Amino acid sequence: MTQVLVLGGTGEARALAAGLVHRGVAVTSSLAGRVANPRLPAGEVRVGGFGGPDGLARWLTEHGTAAVVDATHPFAERIGASAATATSQAGVPLLRLQRPGWQQGPGDDWHWVDTLDEAATVAERLGDRIFLTSGRQGLSAFARCTRPYFLARCVDPPEPPLPPRLDVLLDRGPYTVEGETALLREHRIDVLVTKDSGGDMTTAKLVAARQEGVPVVVVRRPPRPPAHTVADVDAALRWVSAILDA
Repeated sequence: MTQVLVLGGTGEARALAAGLVHRGVAVTSSLAGRVANPRLPAGEVRVGGFGGPDGLARWLTEHGTAAVVDATHPFAERIGASAATATSQAGVPLLRLQRPGWQQGPGDDWHWVDTLDEAATVAERLGDRIFLTSGRQGLSAFARCTRPYFLARCVDPPEPPLPPRLDVLLDRGPYTVEGETALLREHRIDVLVTKDSGGDMTTAKLVAARQEGVPVVVVRRPPRPPAHTVADVDAALRWVSAILDA
């Protein structure tokens, strides 16, 4: 029996799973399997998809799941939509645990876009040496950009199609402002591209860009299905406790 299913892959999801296990809750964390060596959460872990909304609804029913917490990355559109549909079908309460997005501050030169394709167009217009921190799966959007030099930071090696002038840095956060500043200077970066992931783990690059006068192309978060939403792990733990107590 799984009392709570956590759709995970984020730091918040791991913290939530640890908190639930500490409280004696039977929790299963679901990971998409896109990262070769993910940081595993406490409790039970399953890797891979459910077979769409219908498959997830069946899984919830078969495992007697009392609640689902969608703590996936803000850009994980497919699983978010599946979770909303599946929990409705199965009659299981759904919570969205979503970290707040980043807020532009004084001295920031941010350029907001809706897609990675638009980010490629804007970044190429802004500079010649571009730092991509938008994830390996989106690098194909920049493959048509033949003029600029790109530095892409990823957890795992990316697959083609890729920009012709590309260096790949395999690394995983958290990062420091000092380290990010050194990276910008070493590679003579004049544009930074990122998704509005939010959270503290990768904000150092934004501070470094501000200090170095580097413009930032920021991809907006995609719309998600309506769901009760909280912004931090403590609030999610309280919600789960209320569901289980009821």
